[in-house]
Amino acid sequence: MARRPVALAAAVVLILEAFGIVLLNWILSIVVDRQQMSLAGLQPRAMSTGSWVGGGLFGLYLLFCAVVLLRTALRDRAPGGFTRIALISCAVVHGLLGAFAVGLVGWVAFLAMMVVLGLLVLTLVAYGAGRTGDEGADRTVSAAPNGPAPAAPTSA
Repeated sequence: MARRPVALAAAVVLILEAFGIVLLNWILSIVVDRQQMSLAGLQPRAMSTGSWVGGGLFGLYLLFCAVVLLRTALRDRAPGGFTRIALISCAVVHGLLGAFAVGLVGWVAFLAMMVVLGLLVLTLVAYGAGRTGDEGADRTVSAAPNGPAPAAPTSA
């Protein structure tokens, strides 16, 4: 199955995106600081620091999701619990970013966000809810098939 390469591709894309986000926020902080921009009375230094902190936190979040995807691909096991929720939230964030990007940046940015969203969703679906292929074989049917249960033999 092609789930390992998809998880690896998603991890690589998230790593590149994390560095891109940090770089973009670094550039924005420099622009805000040098032009002494202010919004609603905030100090330019506070806005510059806020851009750095926000970009750094979002970059760390994307790197965490990339590490989860790398571990998933290398171990070929589904992420469980908190890490699965982190990947789902990452997919939701990319869906929202895509919706905003189409209006603010354009269709190319929308397409890029949808590619990342597709890789994340495909990875989540391919690995399922933490089940492996062998677990289904161990299940036994405890319910009787449709219809009445057979009568017990009587001894005379």
